[in-house]
Amino acid sequence: MTQPTTSIQKIGVLTSGGDSPGMNSAIRAVVRACAYYNIKCVGIRQGYEGLIHNQMSELGARSVKHIINKGGTFLQTARSEEFRTPEGRQKAFDHFKKNELDALIVIGGDGSFTGANVFHKEFNVPFIGIPGTIDNDIFGTDFTIGYDTALNTCIEAIDKIRDSATSHNRVFFVEVMGRDAGFIALSSGIASGATNILIPEEKDSLEELFESLQKSEQAGKNSSIIVVAEGEELGNVYDLAKATEKRFPEYDVRVTVLGHIQRGGNPTCMDRVLASRLGVAAVEGLLENKTNVMAGSRANKIVYTPIEEAIKKHNEIDKELIKVAKILAI
Repeated sequence: MTQPTTSIQKIGVLTSGGDSPGMNSAIRAVVRACAYYNIKCVGIRQGYEGLIHNQMSELGARSVKHIINKGGTFLQTARSEEFRTPEGRQKAFDHFKKNELDALIVIGGDGSFTGANVFHKEFNVPFIGIPGTIDNDIFGTDFTIGYDTALNTCIEAIDKIRDSATSHNRVFFVEVMGRDAGFIALSSGIASGATNILIPEEKDSLEELFESLQKSEQAGKNSSIIVVAEGEELGNVYDLAKATEKRFPEYDVRVTVLGHIQRGGNPTCMDRVLASRLGVAAVEGLLENKTNVMAGSRANKIVYTPIEEAIKKHNEIDKELIKVAKILAI
């Protein structure tokens, strides 16, 4: 058991930015870890908006029952434009003090951490971040909360799309989330047997795509699944489909955008366990005088990464996975 070495008696927890499956599991872990260490915990609704508008309530161990298996976040989340202003942050700090909070735990992505970092610098508010985003692009952790669930959602959807593709000799372009990172596209593409995987990290070209489709046809494939990350530099999925139809008029080309179904659903076992571990680690980190860091998991061990590193750096795509994808696409 971690022995508290600080005077922290009351911790606020919020979820900010885009939601991800497992956020509820993380909130539950934070609340119950606080109860275990006899620390009060306050839930802040709608992210930083809740700090600004004083939307807070104390949470006990029973307040978070039956939420570990729920998607989304029962505290709700939002992107706060007002918190980007000095006036908005001053209001937030005034309510932070009014509610006698000693520290914050922020569950979200790099935008949420950037806000917390500014808040810390301006008002010396102790905080620890927990990485909750389906994109898996946060530096300092092997996996982010929600990534595994999003992958499983994509695989289930692509498997069903494949049934239609093989029945009609179709080429399907399937867009998955990943505005700046191709983690979801690469892993779900490999797992679902995609013919092509287009991600922002690779300098793809239309000619390479067309050459791959021709090789697939020559190899006897009568249908193809092409998984595209939404941030693919070649263009959006509809433009790619039109270009393919023009080059291969004999193809029956279809488009599916998976969209926000990737953010929903009950979190997988992996996400629930990860969120639980990081929630406890965030509370224990604050009690050990850690601040301005993010709790993460690397090589299955809890680590704390300076928040500025977590914001500025990004996890890199595994080149071995790219090689695997190319080998298996023959």
